[in-house]
Amino acid sequence: MICGVDEAGRGPLAGAVYAAAVILPAHYDLPGLNDSKKLTARRRDVLFDLIKSCAVSWSVAFASIEEIDELNILHATMLAMQRAVSGLSVVPAEALIDGNRVPKGLLVPGRAIIGGDALENCISAASILAKVSRDREVDGFDVLYPGYGFTQHKGYPTAQHLEALKRLGPCPVHRKSFGPVMRAGAQAPLW
Repeated sequence: MICGVDEAGRGPLAGAVYAAAVILPAHYDLPGLNDSKKLTARRRDVLFDLIKSCAVSWSVAFASIEEIDELNILHATMLAMQRAVSGLSVVPAEALIDGNRVPKGLLVPGRAIIGGDALENCISAASILAKVSRDREVDGFDVLYPGYGFTQHKGYPTAQHLEALKRLGPCPVHRKSFGPVMRAGAQAPLW
């Protein structure tokens, strides 16, 4: 039993960073399974449900905005990955981590694989679960904090998002330790 682990949301200016861990059945082949960034939102949604129904075990976890600001984004990402692996109902023999680092404190041996979300099905599956989970949370921000366009940019520093930050100032879901948010916070925030 090997689990794949990936994250979503390191680059945005708002929201938590998510991680997922997935153990797939042996010789599992799901057509279209790929790195979440290479799939359409509609395809990710379909695969999200299929992965959850077919996985031996899966877990989605996150590190909060406050943890990101306190620890920094790298350490918060590692914390979310650690939580995702710990949340599995089945203990894997190994965790394959997308990227070049293995989180400290994993309950199982880990191996980093650069570009693993395009190489290992279990990491691709984790990539999809993390991305869809995070995107769904961020979509809800539009209702709470209208005017920022969260549904369109998912918190990433697009021109639209940066303009809204400049005009409205940061809102409670923004990462206060990120440069563009700090600069926008120097203006009078509305929240």
